[in-house]
Amino acid sequence: MNDTPRFGTPDPVAIAFFGVFIAITLGITWWAARRTRTAEHFYAAGRSVTAGQNGFALAGDYMSAASFLGIAGLVSTSGFDGLIYSTGWLVGWPVVVFLIAEPLRNLGRYTFADVVAARLDPTPVRVSAALGTLATIAFYLIAQMVGAGSLIRLLFGIPYESAVVIVGVAMMAYVLFGGMLATTWVQIVKAVLLLGGAALLAGLVLSRFGFDPRALFAAAAAKHGAGVLAPGKLVSNPWDAVSLGLALMFGTAGLPHILMRFYTVPDARAARQSVFIATGLIGLFYLMTFVLGFGAMVLVGPDTIRAIDAGGNMAAPMLAELLGGRAFLGFIAAVAFATILAVVAGLALSGAAAISHDLWASVVRRGQPRPGEEIRVARLATVALAVVAIVLGVAFKGQNVAFMVGLAFAIAASANFPALVLSVFWRRTSTAGAAASMIVGTLSTLTLIALSPAVQVDLLKRPEAWFPLKNPALVTIPLSFLTGIAVSLFRPAATGTPELAARQRQRDQELETKVLLG
Repeated sequence: MNDTPRFGTPDPVAIAFFGVFIAITLGITWWAARRTRTAEHFYAAGRSVTAGQNGFALAGDYMSAASFLGIAGLVSTSGFDGLIYSTGWLVGWPVVVFLIAEPLRNLGRYTFADVVAARLDPTPVRVSAALGTLATIAFYLIAQMVGAGSLIRLLFGIPYESAVVIVGVAMMAYVLFGGMLATTWVQIVKAVLLLGGAALLAGLVLSRFGFDPRALFAAAAAKHGAGVLAPGKLVSNPWDAVSLGLALMFGTAGLPHILMRFYTVPDARAARQSVFIATGLIGLFYLMTFVLGFGAMVLVGPDTIRAIDAGGNMAAPMLAELLGGRAFLGFIAAVAFATILAVVAGLALSGAAAISHDLWASVVRRGQPRPGEEIRVARLATVALAVVAIVLGVAFKGQNVAFMVGLAFAIAASANFPALVLSVFWRRTSTAGAAASMIVGTLSTLTLIALSPAVQVDLLKRPEAWFPLKNPALVTIPLSFLTGIAVSLFRPAATGTPELAARQRQRDQELETKVLLG
């Protein structure tokens, strides 16, 4: 087959697809900007998003560059083990459905810190929550920016650094002017495009094998050995596999940009329905990543994929060009670009909310910001986050994006999820306990990531690492829970006078009623 992909040369068809998508999304942003006047519109789209719309937007927010580019790349170069990311991410959704969605919508306003601070002293809780939120967003942004930079560089032949800047500027425009309403509709458009593009590409792959997935897997085993269909090539240590699985499963319920989506719907019932819709869409998509990854392994080849991009992130676009030519490559690349922009916009919005709502309005201004001030601070924070995203994207050039997102999930699972569960479901949680849980979860995860083989061996090229696991969630999630429980027991909430204690009990009962009934 003379089907070798050709990258690095500008193509009019590909540029046209990019131009159409940018025009559509800028039109959405202009439309949304005319309707974004208050903080509620900026952060939560005026709570006017329907369950169906939010389901597609949730799916769009969740199916990131790691899902489309990273998983296909990992499967194409590592085989079966690459699928641990797709299955880990998918099984996290029942936790969101049955544990988090309704209480979050009933108790919160704009951020997950609103829930944790509902019956506690808000200042230390919000400061601690902002720390975990911003750390999670930073690692998640790295993955998106690396994927975007690699994609645009290889498609249009422009320098990687310039490509990263383009993505940062586009993301900034969506959030600055359109807020959550624009971000929601960009994510809906992206979800439709991504599902359609992945289905078409998977169909073209299966057409080469008589539409029989078993023939595809048999071809992979025949060409690259039976080991590609068995675990062990990517994650050989069983403790690494367990730790990564825990991060992916519980991290879903702690991702700040996902949790913000529950505030955009009118009630808790719509929040629950939107998660069911999103779960179905995401599950369908991850089934297709099996086919895309093994299709790239057989038809393109791991060595060819690594030669184009060391992290393997270009497996799906290379497969698209091989099967459909430059025009189809342009479409798939535009879909991948839409994927990245939508997720980056959601991340930037959640980061801006943490800075402007949790820190500025609630801590600095003590809940009484001047009129319009909170949105101005959010927009300034968006600009700052765009700069940070660009710097991080350049610094982590060449890393596999699925792996980087796995680290972001470890932070979310350790810093945000335990405090959220304890504050909602355990009445004895104290301010000190919640704050300590988030701080210890964040700092321990960052420290162990820095000491792990992912940084010490893969990045710094040292012979061995101080900490043996690539993903620290197996240690940091229990540590965060235990810290929250122990500190709450040793430093319980101050009750003061009997009258204050009675008021606190009444408030707890009201909050529990909200959690259960909405």
